[in-house]
Amino acid sequence: MSQKTKILIALGIVYIVWGSTYLGVKFALDSLPPLLISCTRFLLGGSLLFLFTLLRGQGLPTLQQARNAALIGVLLSGVGNCAVAYALLLMPSGLVALLVATLPAWMILLDFLFFSNEKPSFIGTIGLVLGLVGMAVLLNPTQQIGQREVALFPAFIVFLGSIAWAFGSLKSPYLVLPKSLQSTAIQMVVGGCFSLTMSIIFEKDQIHSLLNMSNSTFWAMVYLILIGSYVGYTAYVWLINNAPPQLTATYAYVNPVVAIFLGWIFINERLTSRSMLASAIILAGVAMMTLGRKRKPHEVDV
Repeated sequence: MSQKTKILIALGIVYIVWGSTYLGVKFALDSLPPLLISCTRFLLGGSLLFLFTLLRGQGLPTLQQARNAALIGVLLSGVGNCAVAYALLLMPSGLVALLVATLPAWMILLDFLFFSNEKPSFIGTIGLVLGLVGMAVLLNPTQQIGQREVALFPAFIVFLGSIAWAFGSLKSPYLVLPKSLQSTAIQMVVGGCFSLTMSIIFEKDQIHSLLNMSNSTFWAMVYLILIGSYVGYTAYVWLINNAPPQLTATYAYVNPVVAIFLGWIFINERLTSRSMLASAIILAGVAMMTLGRKRKPHEVDV
């Protein structure tokens, strides 16, 4: 299988699977608090996956490899997923996915500041401006608090999570990491430990919640672990180490479409005309950011 084909398959998995995880977390929130969902999902899933890699004979990673994977795990499955899970407690899944769609903007900015020092192209700059306009339309910061469609605090938390995710994604190719599956496992376990710490600090009655989870929560957790984490997260970890970062970030404007569609079908979520307008502006901006990226000579042209 060619590298181009592998990239296309991995992108398709991340597009569809991660778009559906927003709905999965919504169902899990039926009886579990958000940080506990992230903790359970990644600690259990990561531990089983790490055990699987050992049974396959991969052996233990070096201290440097484990430390590097742990750093990426804190940023991605730790901070990034905790932020999304918390926001889903307070906002519709489609809107949360739409806020996460600003990821390419953060990647372009952080890449310029800390990695390549390469300014965005003219088209990419227009895309950044469009994204900012779309966010202003969506968040409507001048409106009174009680009349806003999107609460500013959970939106701010999503942005912090997206910044952590973008930095981790850009940093990953520069680090010496274990083999793909083992790297994924370590990142999940460390992200789960981070989520556990946050859950202990900010949430209550975790044991009671786990012992009394509903059927919908149970099956949502099974889906999040087996499909969202094993399949989706593994595909993403492979992409950030084998594909151009801006190409990988295109999942951010496909996921909202999937999340909005599934939220409408299964839990009757609706977007207002303002949210739909903001969605169109933001996604157009993200598309321009992606199209306007400056491709490196060694990158695969997909």
